[in-house]
Amino acid sequence: MNETDRHAASSGQLGFGFDDAAPAAPAAPATSPPKIRKAKAPQPAPLALEPKAMARVLEGHPDYRVLRRLPVWQRFTHQPEGPVTRVLILDTETTGLEHSRDRIIELALLRVDVETATGLPTGVVEVYDGLEDPGMPIPQEAQQVTGISDAMVRGQRLDDQRVAAMLGSTDLVIAHNAGFDRPFAEARLAQFAHLPWVCSFADLDWKKEGRSSAKLTHLALELGWFYDAHRAEMDCHALLAVLASQLPVSGQTGLARLLSASARPGYRLQATAAPFEAKDLLKARGYRWDGPRKVWQTWLNDEAQLQAECDWLKVAVYANRPARVQVERFDATSRYSSRPGKLDLRAL
Repeated sequence: MNETDRHAASSGQLGFGFDDAAPAAPAAPATSPPKIRKAKAPQPAPLALEPKAMARVLEGHPDYRVLRRLPVWQRFTHQPEGPVTRVLILDTETTGLEHSRDRIIELALLRVDVETATGLPTGVVEVYDGLEDPGMPIPQEAQQVTGISDAMVRGQRLDDQRVAAMLGSTDLVIAHNAGFDRPFAEARLAQFAHLPWVCSFADLDWKKEGRSSAKLTHLALELGWFYDAHRAEMDCHALLAVLASQLPVSGQTGLARLLSASARPGYRLQATAAPFEAKDLLKARGYRWDGPRKVWQTWLNDEAQLQAECDWLKVAVYANRPARVQVERFDATSRYSSRPGKLDLRAL
């Protein structure tokens, strides 16, 4: 429904008949004979409906799909029967993409308890959202994406004590792009480095769960929700709503899947000294080039994937020649940080 439709609905003009009364014909000259007009059948009054009622009517039609504003959960009514995991959902807005030189301009946190066995959230959702002056002009591109201007952050600072208090009782941090958010968060507050993290973008196989995209806005749309993206707090609320929903294939919540993922190690596999002619093959396989290390590398989510990838490298890249590749093992306390994992060389 566009802006014109909404205005019509609010003024009682939206109906299901689309023919308005024709405008009156201009008066004929006095010398013309009078015209005889047929009486028109009475027109039904426009059918005025409340927005919710209109949505229900449209949903009943196969040619329409209705989107609703995403719900902002303040409390979950589920009563847990066993232990809970205290989860912190995090999002940042920054001046740029490089944590070594760019700065956080907004940090949002949602803290909620999740029943460990079921992945169902329970109780009150604690919220923190704060702006911070980065001490540098916000680039125009960042202002356009986030809607945050220099004037909005001037003199602002995050509440370090409040953030630290929320982190103090947190068991797991969830971010939708943890590889981006974690280095920024750790650079701003060292306490983030001591917590386990999991990434709802990379650590949950959305494709296997029947979703066509892992983008947060798309995941919300598939659930029938829209929201105002690219502000940290609203992105956190959107992520919580998406993760609290039941997945169509496994039947679990996204939170349940991420709790399981956080307990498994992850691996960064480097195709050490791979032949130059294998570059297109590696790129097509999903490897990414690490410029500073001058090596192709990929991420694997468990030991079985790691072994399968080593078997593939041995045959497809190294042509069964003797080779040793470097493997970094990460647990949830180091994964997605800028710190190295536990290094190992594996013979193929």
